[in-house]
Amino acid sequence: MKAIPLIFAFIFSIAINAQKVKPVFEKEGTLVKATYFHENGQIAQEGHFLNSKLHGEWNMYNEKGEKLAAGKYEQGTKTGKWFFWDNKVLREVDFNANAISSVTEWDKINPVVYN
Repeated sequence: MKAIPLIFAFIFSIAINAQKVKPVFEKEGTLVKATYFHENGQIAQEGHFLNSKLHGEWNMYNEKGEKLAAGKYEQGTKTGKWFFWDNKVLREVDFNANAISSVTEWDKINPVVYN
C-alpha cells in the first residue's frame, strides 16, 4: 500500500519532464483533449479536461510507449478503477472521491487482460 503514493509521484513526474516538448490541446465539443509528450516524442499522458479539470479517461505511458497507468477522473477527482502496470505487477486501485478504497495486485503468474 505504501508503494501507491510512490507510483503516483513517479507518474506525475513524467508530466513535469514532458514539458520540453510542447503539449497539444484540441477542442472536442465541451471537452479539451490534452496530449503531453516525452522528450523523445512519445506520448507521456493523454486525456481530457472539462471546465479546466481532468475529466474522463486518462492514460499514461513510459518513454517506450508502454502503458503505465489508466483510469478516470470526474471533475478533477480520481474515481473508479485505476490500473498501474510495471514490469512484474499489475495493480488495480479502486478510488472513491480521490481516496484509495482498495488495491489488488496480480503478478505475471496470474495475468489479467485489460483493454
